[in-house]
Amino acid sequence: MRFKRVFTVVIDSVGIGQASDAAQFNDEGADTLGHIGEFWQADLKLPNLEKLGLGNIRSGNPLKGIKVVTNPMGYYGKMHETSVGKDSMDGHWEMMGLPVTEPLGFFPQGFPAELIDKIEKFSGRKVIVNKPYSGTEVIHDYGEEQLKTGALIVYTSGDSVLQIAANTAVIPLDELYKICEYVRSLTVSKYRIGRIIARPYVGDNKDNFKRTADRHDYTLEPTDLTDLDRLKNAGFDVLAVGKINDIFSGHGITQGVHTSSNHEGMLMTIANAKKDFKGFSFTNLVDFDAMYGHRRDCKGYGQALMEFDQDLGNLIEQLNESVLLIITADHGNDPGFRGTDHTREYVPLLAYSSSLVQSGSLGIRQTYADLGATILANFGVEGNGIGKSFLDELK
Repeated sequence: MRFKRVFTVVIDSVGIGQASDAAQFNDEGADTLGHIGEFWQADLKLPNLEKLGLGNIRSGNPLKGIKVVTNPMGYYGKMHETSVGKDSMDGHWEMMGLPVTEPLGFFPQGFPAELIDKIEKFSGRKVIVNKPYSGTEVIHDYGEEQLKTGALIVYTSGDSVLQIAANTAVIPLDELYKICEYVRSLTVSKYRIGRIIARPYVGDNKDNFKRTADRHDYTLEPTDLTDLDRLKNAGFDVLAVGKINDIFSGHGITQGVHTSSNHEGMLMTIANAKKDFKGFSFTNLVDFDAMYGHRRDCKGYGQALMEFDQDLGNLIEQLNESVLLIITADHGNDPGFRGTDHTREYVPLLAYSSSLVQSGSLGIRQTYADLGATILANFGVEGNGIGKSFLDELK
């Protein structure tokens, strides 16, 4: 065992340019970091990510606003997704050795009447909206109707998701969760929807509706063992921060905490860094995706990156030579691109430990599963042969 602890932080949706198969997803030209850099130019301040080598990943096609450094602190590269989709579930499962080979169900025109009828009968409530919508806009536009009628706001997006927004003043949290659990039971095999998401909110009019931190994701159960299971079964701690626990339906996790923001997620990760455990800490920071990518907000996205960079500096200060830190993403969501969907992009790969005496390129990894393979190799745990470890490349 080379490192006692491995930390991975997933900066959700921070892609680094169109993947080789972007045309299959109608994503040619997508470039999350590239377009954010073009928007912010010299005002984008990411000193800690730059020190780790973020700008070096594309030194031949430089990212605007992100510096190339001569001697980065860590190793850098990018990873290509092999899963058939570009949802968060696809990306995270693939990172942990379980690429998604069967497409998830997407419903850009709304969900079938048969499914909506079952939801209405089970809940005793009418369903309204039933089409793709921004999560904040849908409660602004339909929240007052919900307050008056008690109807369920059901909506989707470009992802494989069915979301139910509910004002807790008329639909209590326990009831919302019960309805979502029922919908999850209906949509495993027939509709194969990746996530059913409970979206509670509060407020008494469209000008003050606000979503709460009680969101809950009901994902598909992993179809096989993941590298999280392998680590847990081998006796290692697996600490999940953010929506990781939901993405894996609790499988392979010894301790999980939900978070309400990127900053809270980093505070929880820093708290893990202060613990004396042996194993893996896995963090997802969803605000980049949910608050800025889907809303096509280059300004907000760049600001969130700079705030993360500050928190990253604080995390690095807590890491000793027995810890390996890996930073990556699960897909792209280019705020400078058309539509509001995820984008098929390469994702950054940064690896750092104070024990490393060299730095350099990890190249292009052909699957996200290289991440999980590296973590398993560090702890001497046998994997399933999917993915290639880059542990020995870290000198």
